[in-house]
Amino acid sequence: DYEKLGSLIKCNPAIKESRHKKEIFKALLDGRIDILASDHAPHTWEEKQRKYLRSPSGLPLVAHTLNIMLDFYHKGGRGNISLEKIVEKMCHDPARLFRIGKRGYLKEGYFADLALLDLNKKWKVSKSNIYYKCAWSPLEGYEFSGRVTDTFVSGHHAFACGKFDESEKGMRLEFDY
Repeated sequence: DYEKLGSLIKCNPAIKESRHKKEIFKALLDGRIDILASDHAPHTWEEKQRKYLRSPSGLPLVAHTLNIMLDFYHKGGRGNISLEKIVEKMCHDPARLFRIGKRGYLKEGYFADLALLDLNKKWKVSKSNIYYKCAWSPLEGYEFSGRVTDTFVSGHHAFACGKFDESEKGMRLEFDY
């Protein structure tokens, strides 16, 4: 999509060829990639409008990473990722690998960090539903299947029906070393 989006999708490392995408996805499925996370680089619209070599690298994607994975789940192909594998790579494995105490699993005594989904809800990324402070996304206009309806952070119902409740903030992570 470089012809269409140019500097808006400049990131490091760059993934330019179809074979790179296929191999990365294969490595995710077979365990050579331990976790799935997003670099959230919310550069301003003005910064990303610079000529390619002067534009900063990085993309605002933290709120869309799960949707991208749900897209792979719905579309199949490329190894056909399961919901269980998505949860493993985005929740269980980061908590386990970084030894984050009482996180990453839905277990009694653990903090309730949850995203509730409507797997069949179709929606399109637009300025009106981008919550990044930078106010743009390279995914504007893209339609996803699967939408986060509610989010709980440390047991607090932080997001519901498109509204945030910031009356409680997240807690500092504790590491089991």
